[in-house]
Amino acid sequence: MNIPSQRGIALIVVLWLTVLIAVIGSSFAYSMRGEALAARNTMSLAQARAAADGAVERTAFEVSRPRVAADAWNADGQPHAWTEGEVALTATAYDESARIDLNTAPDALLKGLLQNVAGLDQEAAQRTLEAILDWRDADDLKHPNGAEAPEYQAAGSKYVPTNAPFESVGELQRVLGMTPALMTRIAHTLTIYSRQPGVNLMTAGRDVLLAMPGVTPELADTFIATRDDALKNHLPIPPFPQAQGFAGAASPVWRIHVVARMPDGVTFARDAVLRPVMDARRPMVTLLWQEGAAEPTSEATASGKSEQQNGTGKP
Repeated sequence: MNIPSQRGIALIVVLWLTVLIAVIGSSFAYSMRGEALAARNTMSLAQARAAADGAVERTAFEVSRPRVAADAWNADGQPHAWTEGEVALTATAYDESARIDLNTAPDALLKGLLQNVAGLDQEAAQRTLEAILDWRDADDLKHPNGAEAPEYQAAGSKYVPTNAPFESVGELQRVLGMTPALMTRIAHTLTIYSRQPGVNLMTAGRDVLLAMPGVTPELADTFIATRDDALKNHLPIPPFPQAQGFAGAASPVWRIHVVARMPDGVTFARDAVLRPVMDARRPMVTLLWQEGAAEPTSEATASGKSEQQNGTGKP
C-alpha cells in the first residue's frame, strides 16, 4: 500500500474518532443538563411541599380563631391566597360535615346517594345499602337483601364483613356489590370523620345535595347559586326545605386543601383533615394527610373528589 493511501485511511479514522468524541461529549452534556434540571425540580418540589404543609398549619390556625375577629376565616370553601417568598399559595377549608358520614348517615341518605349519584336502580340501591349496613353493624345477622360472611364466601371473596364501623372510605370498595365504577362516582361525597348523621348545607357539594330524597338537579343548582352569593356577601344562607331531616350542624373537623406554586411552574397540593382538641401541647389531631390534586374542579374542591380516603396520618 502506498503512502498516500495510508494517509487517506488515517484521515478517515481521525474523522470517525472526532465524530465519536463529539457524540460522546454531546450525550454527556445532555445527561448533565437533564440531571441539573431534575435536581432543580426536586428542590422546587421540596420547597413547594414545605410551603404547602406550612399553609395547612396557617389555615388551621385561621379557621380556629374566634368568629368575632373581623378578618377571621370560615370553613366555608372560600379561597384564600397569599405569597410566602416566591411561593404562591391558595388554601380552602371546609367543614367535614359537608360530606355524608359513612358510619352515621341515615339509610335514606345513603340510598339516595346510591340511586341519584351512583345511578343504581331502586332494587340495586337497596341491595347495596343493606350490604353496607351488614358490613358496619356489630352482628352477624343479615339484612333481607344484605350480605354477611356466607355471602362473601359464596362469592369467592377473601374477606368478610368486619362488623364494625368503616375505618376509611376506601374500605367501602370491599363491600359486596361495590364496583370501582360506583366508588368513583360516590367516594368524593363520603367521610368517616364528621360523625354527624346530617350534612352541613353551608358547604355541602352538589352530589351531596342530590343524595337527599326529593332534591332535583335544578333545585340543587339553584340553592348552590344563591348560597354562594350569600356567602360572598356575608349573608345567611337561604333555606332549603327539601333538606329537612338531613341538615346538620357544622362539625369541629376541617378539610383543608392547599396548592403551592413555584415561579418555575412546579406545583404541589396537600389535603388534610384536622380536628382541634383541648390540648395546648397538641391543639390539632391529624386525621388525614396526603398529596392532593393541584387543579381540582369546583365540585371536587367542595366535595373532595380527588380524595381517595386511604391516606395515612401526618408523620
